Amino acid sequence: MNITLAFDQYLTIHRYKYLALYHALRAGILEGTLPGGTRLPSTRSLAMHYDLSRGSVSQVYEMLLADGYVRTVTGRGTFVSKESFVSASEDNKRENVTLGKVADAAGGGPASERTIPLSAWGERLLAHPTPMYEQRSRNVVSFLSGGMRMEHFPYAEWRSALTYAGGKEGGLLQSTCPPEGDEGLRKAIAAHLRITRGIRADAEHIVLFSGSMQGIVILTQLLLDAEGSAVVEDPGFHGIRRAVEINRGRLLVGKLDDSGLIPEDWDARLLFVTPSRQFPTGVVLPLERRRILLEWAQRHEAVIIEDDYDSEFRWSGRPIEPLKALDRGERVVYIGSFSNTMFSSLRLGFAVLPPSLVKPTIAAKALYEPLPVGLLEQRALARFMNTGGYGRHLRRMTRIYGERGRFLRTMLSEQLNELFELLPGDAGLQVYARWLRSKEEFVAFRAAARRCGTDFRDAALYQVSPGELAACFAFAHLNAGELEEGIKRLILAWEDVQSAT
Repeated sequence: MNITLAFDQYLTIHRYKYLALYHALRAGILEGTLPGGTRLPSTRSLAMHYDLSRGSVSQVYEMLLADGYVRTVTGRGTFVSKESFVSASEDNKRENVTLGKVADAAGGGPASERTIPLSAWGERLLAHPTPMYEQRSRNVVSFLSGGMRMEHFPYAEWRSALTYAGGKEGGLLQSTCPPEGDEGLRKAIAAHLRITRGIRADAEHIVLFSGSMQGIVILTQLLLDAEGSAVVEDPGFHGIRRAVEINRGRLLVGKLDDSGLIPEDWDARLLFVTPSRQFPTGVVLPLERRRILLEWAQRHEAVIIEDDYDSEFRWSGRPIEPLKALDRGERVVYIGSFSNTMFSSLRLGFAVLPPSLVKPTIAAKALYEPLPVGLLEQRALARFMNTGGYGRHLRRMTRIYGERGRFLRTMLSEQLNELFELLPGDAGLQVYARWLRSKEEFVAFRAAARRCGTDFRDAALYQVSPGELAACFAFAHLNAGELEEGIKRLILAWEDVQSAT
């Protein structure tokens, strides 16, 4: 095994190569780049690599052995001692200082004080906190989003599709496809949308992305100039706001009521909207408002980006016609994703584009990903859809999620009705609930809930400006017993709050 050492750095302060090699190995051991138990290269290999005699390397190994940094095992080789890198000696610290002085002479100051300047885009990116990855702890019934439970996933069918996608004896594993993604999957998506969403989609108007958020970011960069205006829902998905602001766009707040986005005559180039199931409230945009939005886009030559993030799961009522299905002026981009319908680690999103946006979107996608990632999964998903597995899976999960959603709504309405008012909803994977008491009680209640082993999303995360107090309860990852236990813990949390006042 080859290893990389700071050999050239130590040559600047040690006259002989064997001493430079000794100190480079020693530094690697003490700093942990050569962890305890690492097998070092043979003397022959290291001599060839660093242009030393084999005898010199043997001498270095003997010095390291005498100092306790390595151990030898007869017939197996030389290994880093497990205890040797716990803490650095004073000699090593002094050497690091010496190396630092050499670096200062080249770089103009102490390394700890030097920073690499960022572009204005990079500075804006850092100014917007990156959403933290949430990992559920054991013994916590979390109402934060968590994806589906994999015991309901048709893994045997999916594994068969993956095998098919690889080709006979893996013959297709080395094949590639254009930046817009696998043609077979784009055709399967088009067929699925025509039947289930009423969208007249063609495969050549569909571009695949590594998740819907990548598509949103790329389209924002394509369509929004610096200081250009974009309308976003308030509350709405915070990732969209970040995409607009980091791109130096101006946010125009789209106000909501209990029917969704309230149309205005905005002076804007771009509108982001979730009409089929507003995120996060879950309300449905009426047909009349949809038509007004389309007229606005036509009049202002604007583009509407429609995020249809989880409306595949509808357990009552008639299907809602997307804006894209009503669009006759080619002003709507329809964004969808498979992360909710399949599993969260399948980062596959797509956009159905107006014809004039296809070429520039493909060019932008090619800049980020000349060759699409997850090609095996793309082809497997096409197979899964074409053989009917995806449709069966959606029907099964819609039934399961419908039962869980209704159960959670009933429990919240019956057990916590003095705390929350639930907004109506017959689709989606979370429940939006308005808080009925004071802000101080809301803060105390959430803290008490965490102490009791449960948690929920504060809807303030999705607000552009401070608005109503509300909570979001995700349920797709919880079974009936866990939902019931979570409600019990919320009841205990509220009792704790009351006893403390």
